[in-house]
Amino acid sequence: MIGSHVCQGPNVSRMSSRQPFLNARLQGFGATIFAEMSALAMKTDSVNLGQGFPDKDGPPEVIEAATYAIRSGLGNQYPPGIGVPELRQAVSDHQQRFYGLPYDPDSEILITAGASEALAASVLALCETGDEVVTFEPWYDIYGANIAMAGATKKVVTLRPPHYAFEESEFLAALSPKTRLILLNSPHNPTGKVFSREELEFIAKVAVERDLLIVTDEVYEHLVFEGEHIPIASFPGMRERTVTISSGGKTFAFTGWKIGWVCSTPELTSAVRIAKQFLTYVSGGPFQYAIAIGLALGDDYYADLLSDMREKRDFLSAGLRSAGFEIFEPQGTYFVTADARSVGYEDGLQLCWQLPEKVGVVAVPNVVFYDNQEEGQHLIRFTFCKSLDVLSEAVDRLQGLT
Repeated sequence: MIGSHVCQGPNVSRMSSRQPFLNARLQGFGATIFAEMSALAMKTDSVNLGQGFPDKDGPPEVIEAATYAIRSGLGNQYPPGIGVPELRQAVSDHQQRFYGLPYDPDSEILITAGASEALAASVLALCETGDEVVTFEPWYDIYGANIAMAGATKKVVTLRPPHYAFEESEFLAALSPKTRLILLNSPHNPTGKVFSREELEFIAKVAVERDLLIVTDEVYEHLVFEGEHIPIASFPGMRERTVTISSGGKTFAFTGWKIGWVCSTPELTSAVRIAKQFLTYVSGGPFQYAIAIGLALGDDYYADLLSDMREKRDFLSAGLRSAGFEIFEPQGTYFVTADARSVGYEDGLQLCWQLPEKVGVVAVPNVVFYDNQEEGQHLIRFTFCKSLDVLSEAVDRLQGLT
């Protein structure tokens, strides 16, 4: 499969050989690029700016809530299949507080094992074999696998630097009578793009006109540095056709807890729940109570989170520039994309395999997130959700690249 998230070394053909026992839909998918590069970081004692997990835990109030829940027996046994009431209410309150979007906590909210399970369950529930799913490339790696597992076909619209805009004509050309849903990610990983109001209005208008569903991945909703995060569910005619997905991992720096959620209509939520219950059924009972506490934190927490990440974005961006990279500064998320050609490499994959040995820093090659690989062959991604000390060490090491 072209553009799959398989990484097998610097001279790898991006067509994977057939793997025994693996079913046809998943042929071409192997170990994720994040696992491969994190293993390389450990092997070479490199600074890992590849995989996007913070290097410190989140708010102490949330940790204390999780500890209290475990010790008090809250959630240690199977929680309700749709999630504990406290978290469903907290998600409902969050959507109303930040976006003015009301969701009934009993029929329109589903708690999942992170956003990853929510995405898988949504695509599996809503797509039939032969359906087409339109998404934007570069696409987050699990999108391709989810679509393949559902027996659907991925159609891509390319986001191009420096601003990662898309051509409306390309978007329309990607649609066909087989199109079932649009898979949207804003703020967007790996580019850091925040879709504008005008872009979202266009997508929403097309979805209504063609009676398409939207699955929207909004896990970086509280990490927007320029522009604003506007849920596509807030546009006319969209709430009844949109499955909104988010999680506590990125907002509260507890990525290992895997607590996510779905917000949608009762009918769509029920459909996703049916698929979800045959994946993990339930998970993270005590952590559900803790994330409910996190969602209710005051505005100062969210402001401080954004300020901290903006400082780190600016620091790493400046450091990459000083090392000779041309970068495309992100509007959101906690990733920054750089052009390998600016430091003498035409192939970003080759550079990412050599960086650990050359300077002791790990990045991720964006090419594995593209179907049209020539569009992303020269691009690499660094994460800045690390401490300033770690980022400073990485920047110092990168000075020796050129």
